[in-house]
Parts: sequence; structure tokens; C-alpha cells
Amino acid sequence: MNSEQITQQLAQKSEQRQFQISMDAYGQRLDQVAAGLLPEFSRSRLQQWIKQGKIQLNGEVCKPKTKVLGGETLLVTIEQEQQGEWLPEQIPLDIVYEDDSLLVINKPIGMVVHPAVGNHTGTLLNALLFHCPELINVPRAGIVHRLDKDTSGLLVVAKTLQAQTHLVKQLQNRAFEREYETIVQGEMISGGTIDEAIGRHPVHRVKMAVARNPGGGKEAITHYRIKERYCGYTCLQVKLETGRTHQIRVHLAYINTPVVGDPVYGGRLKLPANCNDSLKLFLKHFKRQALHARRLGLEHPATGEWLTWEAEVPQDMQTLKNMLETYSQEQS
Repeated sequence: MNSEQITQQLAQKSEQRQFQISMDAYGQRLDQVAAGLLPEFSRSRLQQWIKQGKIQLNGEVCKPKTKVLGGETLLVTIEQEQQGEWLPEQIPLDIVYEDDSLLVINKPIGMVVHPAVGNHTGTLLNALLFHCPELINVPRAGIVHRLDKDTSGLLVVAKTLQAQTHLVKQLQNRAFEREYETIVQGEMISGGTIDEAIGRHPVHRVKMAVARNPGGGKEAITHYRIKERYCGYTCLQVKLETGRTHQIRVHLAYINTPVVGDPVYGGRLKLPANCNDSLKLFLKHFKRQALHARRLGLEHPATGEWLTWEAEVPQDMQTLKNMLETYSQEQS
């Protein structure tokens, strides 16, 4: 059986669950009762199922706001629904961890996470569907957070609806531990926190920017500390408290220490004084942001156990660090 046949078979599966509503639930909304009985699913999904008749009260289709009396029978039909028309592709994945609920991937440089205009194939999502065809039934194939195309590192994927709901709640509650390593232009003297809202750039709409006007963006908080110092550059350990688009890149550029190689927010390349030819050539050809998602920590959605994973920086960043260290030693 090929992956397309498996996908079609999975999309037809359904499960029925039946509950007796407690008398204590008198006067509560149907969607509220359903959320209490089915905490592994989001409130919006349950409301959708009620409207579609997949959640019935005493065999009748009701509205989410219908008030229950207590003692009724709640019949729930949980259907695995195909969430998209994406195609599986046999693309190698660097799998750091996998079980029945989770996949943790070390995403390589250059891989787009989700299909979009100009990137319909060759994405992480396409690769995931080949590796695990049942992900066609999970929204966005289980992807709950993203990394930019040229940012490498750790990314978690939910293999079930229940796991996805649990992980999304953790993200919303800022319970994920997400630590990055990056190399920036400029010699920083101490760590700190950047607490500046981020929104769309007022002129260049494909870019993000720190919001100048109150209410003009979403809260964004980035913590950073110095990992290594070089002449003209600094290696940082960065922790995200929020997860806005391009957050680290925008915040670090905002304090005038842009990420090395950033093609969008990096500005003009500034070479250090007395830069040797090999370092100069390497920096000129380093065409992606030197940013790597090094550490990921979260609560397992099924067991409740706290798990952490680490992935070393890719070779291009390690080479850059080695060259900057050698250059710095030459200058001392």
C-alpha cells in the first residue's frame, strides 16, 4: 500500500464516544460541557463539531450555546478528516525523537516548513506526510510552530489532534522552552531583555518591525545572554518568551546588533578592522541568518513528563565561530 492509499484509508476512520452529562452541569452551555468532557480538543474544534452535528445531545443536533439540563446523553463522532491536498515527498528527515504522540525534527538550512506561494513542494510538511501519512488528518500536518527557511534547528510536530491541542496550549501559556544560538554584528557587553511589540512593517509589508505606535503590534519578549565574545561580533544564547514572526531577527536588529548574514534585517555588511582575507571572503558569502534553534523543552502531551532535546549548530555556523575566534586571537 502506497502513501496515497494509506492517506485515503486514514481519512475515512471515525470513532464514537458516549457520555452521560452530570446533573451538576445544569444551565451550562453545550460547548462548555463538551470542553470539560473532551479536554484534548480545542473549544473552537468542538464548536465546529456541534454545528456539523458530530456532537449530539440526546440524538439531536443543537447549537453550541444550547443550555443543558443534566442527565442527557452526549454522542460524539470523532472523524479523522483530511486537512489538505498536500503531497507526500520522500525527503530525508533528521529525526531527533519520535513516539506515538510527537516528532522532534532537526530542520536543516534551506527547508521551508509549510507550503506557500512559490514553495508548494520540498517542504517539511511534504516530508512529514511521506514519513507519517496519518498526519494528513491533523491540521497543518501537526506543525505547531515554525522556523524560517534559513533558520536551522529543533521543531516539534504533533502526530494526533489531542497532542496538537495540548502543545498549542503550552505555546499559548508560554510553557515551551526555546533556546537559540546566534552570531550578531557588534561587541555586546552584557545580556538583557528586549520587550518591544512587533507588527508588520508600515512600508515593506513582507517585513516585520518593532511597532512604534501603542497597539500597533503584538507583545514580543526576547531574553539574551552572551555566550562568546569576538572582535566585532558576539555569539548569543537567546530565549523566546513569545513567538512572533522573525522575532529574534527583528529585536536584535532593533538594538543595532543584527544577526550575521540576515538578508532582510541585517543591513549593509560591516567588516571588522584588519579583517583577514579568508574571514572577509567567508562573511561576504554567508548569505543566511546565523540563527539556530539549539534547545527545545516541553511537557509530553500524553505522559506529562518534561522532555528536552538539543542539537548542535550546523557546520557553517561552527566554521564561522572558529574563524571569528582565530581572528580575535590574532587581534589580541
